[in-house]
Amino acid sequence: MAKETIAGLAKRLGISKASVSYALNGQPGVSEVTRRRVLDLAEELDWYPSSSARALSRSRAGAVGMVLSADPLLIGTEPYYMGLLAGIESALAEGDMALMLRMVGKDPLQEHAIYERWSGERKVDGVLLFDHLHDDPRPALLERLGLPFVLHSAPESARPTSFSGTTTDHDSDSARIVDHLHATGHRSIAHVSGPHSFVHEEERIRGVRERADGYGMTVVQYEGSYALEAGHDAIALLLRAASAPPISAVVLGNDLMSMGALLALRELGLRCPEDVAIVSWDDSLHCQLASPSVTALSRNTVLQGRVAAELLLLLLDSGTLQTRSMPSSELVVRASTGG
Repeated sequence: MAKETIAGLAKRLGISKASVSYALNGQPGVSEVTRRRVLDLAEELDWYPSSSARALSRSRAGAVGMVLSADPLLIGTEPYYMGLLAGIESALAEGDMALMLRMVGKDPLQEHAIYERWSGERKVDGVLLFDHLHDDPRPALLERLGLPFVLHSAPESARPTSFSGTTTDHDSDSARIVDHLHATGHRSIAHVSGPHSFVHEEERIRGVRERADGYGMTVVQYEGSYALEAGHDAIALLLRAASAPPISAVVLGNDLMSMGALLALRELGLRCPEDVAIVSWDDSLHCQLASPSVTALSRNTVLQGRVAAELLLLLLDSGTLQTRSMPSSELVVRASTGG
């Protein structure tokens, strides 16, 4: 009987010819599960001696890489990242893949060096990217290194076409927040965002301002860092500065900054929501247990992490590029805006 072809192996397994080739040659681009299926079938059909198949099997890392450019202490207390990690781990566990997590400072060269080391040492089979930057150099770097990747939470208005990713409709999130504040009587608000270098923050800033402009509301912008202290300092500065009309509500880019905002209001002898209302862009247990409880966007971070990991596993298994939109967020109205 004629020896089976790569196309034949791919047809038997229901995967692409490229995935079969990657698996047989010990190259990146397929998950460990798929590689073992290919090698097992190759051995069954005498495609390679069993010893060679076992050697090729060992060449796979069986891991996905994730680098977060933030203070490790911040990440350890940030429920958003904890939710993402829970979703990622649930998907990777089903695919029998491990997660290799590294946390670095703000220097992008540190992150780039990790990717280069992972590629050179074949530590990971693919990478999850977060916090899309303006003129982000990471996609081109990872393509050059031959590391498959998925970019999480790109703006819906800039859906990636040359790589896999998840997208978020930041305009809709902005509208939900501003609509609620307008309906509850606010005409002058402040928006304490995260770093402006992140594309998603620029989208949020634009969305809040455009929606507020449509209502004739004024918006004061302040750049924060996602840390509790940033929310505290923002409130202290914004409310001490003269503005006409006075700021009556503050939107903060995450739950930790919102907690800092509540602390600052108490120190200033101000009441929430009677004097200043508070809205958080991220919901969490912090927002639920705070006094007063904080109105927040519920964005289902566990699902977000799971979807991002599933897209990467799909890419590793079949080479399929895919972009998926995240479900709409829900504004959970609580006491901090009079709910």
